[in-house]
Amino acid sequence: MASREGSSGGDGPRGIADELRRDVRLLTTMLGDAVREHGGADLFDRIETLRRACIEHRARPTEARRRRIEELVASFDARTAERVTRAFTAYFQLVNLAEEHHRLRALRAAGRQGRPAPDSIEAAVAALGPETASSTVARMRIHPVLTAHPTEAKRRAVVENLWRIASLLDRLGDERRSPAEGARVRRRLAEEISGLWLTAPVRRRRPSPLDEVRATLALFDHTIFRIAPQLYRETERCLDPRGTGAVPSPVPAFVRWGTWVGADRDGNPAVTAAVTRTAMSIQSDHVLRGLENAARRIARSLTVSEDDVPASRALAARLRRNVRILGRRGDALSRTLPDAPHRRALVSVAERLAATRAGRDAGYAGPAAFLDDLRVLQGSLADGGQRLAFGELQHLIWQGETFGFHLAEMEIRQHADVHARALDELAPSAAGDARRLDRVARSSVVRPVRAPSPESAEVLETFRAIRDIQDRYGVPACHRVIVSFTRSAADVAGVHALARIAVPDDPPVVDAVPLFESTEEIGIATTILEQTIALPGVRRRVAQRGGRVEVMLGYSDSSKEVGMLAANLLLYRAQARLAAWAHRRGLELTIFHGRGGALGRGGGPTNLAIRGQPPGSVDGRFKVTEQGEAAFQRYGNPAIAIRHLEQLANAVLVAPDRGVPDPARPFRDEIRVMERASTRSYHRLVRHPGFPAFFRTVTPFREIGELPIASRPVARTAAAGLDDIRAIPWVFAWAQSRVNLAGWYGLGSGLDAVASRRGGLTTLRRMRAAWPFFASLLDNAELSLAKADRGIAERYLARTSDEDLRAAVVDELDRTRRLVLAITGHDAPLDGRPALRAAVDLRDPYVDALSFLQLDAMERRGPAAARIVHATINGVAAGLQNTG
Repeated sequence: MASREGSSGGDGPRGIADELRRDVRLLTTMLGDAVREHGGADLFDRIETLRRACIEHRARPTEARRRRIEELVASFDARTAERVTRAFTAYFQLVNLAEEHHRLRALRAAGRQGRPAPDSIEAAVAALGPETASSTVARMRIHPVLTAHPTEAKRRAVVENLWRIASLLDRLGDERRSPAEGARVRRRLAEEISGLWLTAPVRRRRPSPLDEVRATLALFDHTIFRIAPQLYRETERCLDPRGTGAVPSPVPAFVRWGTWVGADRDGNPAVTAAVTRTAMSIQSDHVLRGLENAARRIARSLTVSEDDVPASRALAARLRRNVRILGRRGDALSRTLPDAPHRRALVSVAERLAATRAGRDAGYAGPAAFLDDLRVLQGSLADGGQRLAFGELQHLIWQGETFGFHLAEMEIRQHADVHARALDELAPSAAGDARRLDRVARSSVVRPVRAPSPESAEVLETFRAIRDIQDRYGVPACHRVIVSFTRSAADVAGVHALARIAVPDDPPVVDAVPLFESTEEIGIATTILEQTIALPGVRRRVAQRGGRVEVMLGYSDSSKEVGMLAANLLLYRAQARLAAWAHRRGLELTIFHGRGGALGRGGGPTNLAIRGQPPGSVDGRFKVTEQGEAAFQRYGNPAIAIRHLEQLANAVLVAPDRGVPDPARPFRDEIRVMERASTRSYHRLVRHPGFPAFFRTVTPFREIGELPIASRPVARTAAAGLDDIRAIPWVFAWAQSRVNLAGWYGLGSGLDAVASRRGGLTTLRRMRAAWPFFASLLDNAELSLAKADRGIAERYLARTSDEDLRAAVVDELDRTRRLVLAITGHDAPLDGRPALRAAVDLRDPYVDALSFLQLDAMERRGPAAARIVHATINGVAAGLQNTG
């Protein structure tokens, strides 16, 4: 299978750089060779015929060309259809990889130009000045949280295969290689691409929660653990380029990682207390191995002689203590490294880390003792070996501060109703009453009034697991409980009460984080928080945390409830009110953004979203979920991961503070008009009696539910209503049908309500120029519209007999496209971003092929047809580069 450019010899989509074109041609030609070698010439010819037919139809769509594609697809037997689908899926995976490689090339080229890259830490320091930037860095906290939401369609074997191909492609681009080395790399590339072709793209079984834990930890092993000190070092260089690596660093470890993987039990019965304990044990094993390996590697470079840099008195005492703790191994180190005390000290640290991992007595009690050993070593080296003290050793200190012995802070998530049912059983006199529940939490000893049901017993066991994790790994390892669908202060107080009931004598330290997801609760979030903070027990815990308060906002369910425009406007106002409330109260507020990877769930460039937040709502702190395929795209490659974290840091540094006027203020009337019109339009659609059946007919929602990509079900209950459908499969299904409804529906009606006024279009253009939030929203809408395809969408919509709903969707799509382009001044979506437009154009004919295959299979019945649909879902997700 070859690329369009490779087969036709044409120029391909405008905006594709020559280097990228070359990489795409190389990889896809090798894929074509693999298909011929392992699938035969007949299969290759069928793929090529379909590919060319889709390119011709995309260039000049006609009814005859469309029918020809449908006839081709219908002629495939099930085995052929699956293999054709696999070929197109592999094509997308290789093109995505080539584009990623080109991004790296562009980043390196920009770095050689000698000026700050856009959105970099260096650019932020240049804009703010070193002094202002340093003061923000000193208190800055960036907190990505990896989730197990079912949005990474690729199986782990495919992900790791693509990582190997990426590494080989990078080696192939090294101009220093010899011809023989180039030949070896090309042979390995061909081998790995054959492996990709021969690897089934869809899992045969649904992963367990612990499978998801191990898949997520692959990101930590591959990139995240290694790049953390690089981020801090770059920050240090930007703040003090002359002193970096030679003096104590002014940069604290300002990133903390969180995880819901193995801990998010909201609607997922497979996640139990036993799973959570095991997940933390696996995480700890990974980070302790990483710290031990780093310590041994750095120790090999600490060959400084005792005559040149003698051990300090403190280090000498620490060495004697570690010799005693390590016993015979300590004695052996004294004999083999008699004149290298600093190397001996770091090797002894590595030995104690190994003992910690193995659970032996010589291990560390916790990360504080480990870091104390490193700082004593650093202090000794600083007297005569400054570069050694503040170089790689500082990297290890930063890794210890960032990851501890737990790697990522495990956050328990559970639905408020589950907690409420448990309290109804265990403390019925207090259930639902925030003040009574707060008193239960502060009681010295509490006993349940009756034996718990299995569900309530599991709730209590979860809090005991938190206690066990804290005892073994420290409180930072697990102390947050995210309360889904928080509706009142009682939902927060109930968490603390359950912790006391579960472990009466010594309850775990818990911080209940309210998660506001529905539009009603988001609208009254500050009222609920005010009632919560009035509870004595909550107030005492907040005081213990130095006045720090955290609240989470859900982007997904609110968007599913009222549409993307109204939900985003609601969330913007909520953040402004929350920031003002915290400021009046003298509290340090962190808003935890539950953003999804897809545009319909708050996705899009995170750095632009941060800059568009209301003034004062960031204030040096940003916490966000990293979900599914978005996490693998952002952290699968070390250089791109560094770039992403730099962009987050840049945006947090330059985010507007509370002294800046809210740019939304001059447009309050227009915002109200937009919001009302958008909500009315959206509700007319989704509240139509026939809409649930319409949704399930025109999208592959049912097949997505069968796809074994995650341990969590696609719905919270077995009910048929839309309210029970999770936001992820909702967005995923619309993306698959090429309607992409979740990313734009209602926007057109909202914009039209303003544009139809006198001078309304001019006002909308001024709003885009003056209000970063609105500009970012329109940018995301343009991308959603570019990924939607009216022609293919109409083939899915034709599956329903409901003419009214079908017409409503098409009309709103046309209206939204017309108005977005009128405001942006573009002739077509993404005209202002030619490289992104070219990337979409390159994929469109190939996604079309998979869509036709999917439509054909959806009309058939039986296991074979289901397998084809599952395979096409995987392929379309790769082609569109998003799922849910």
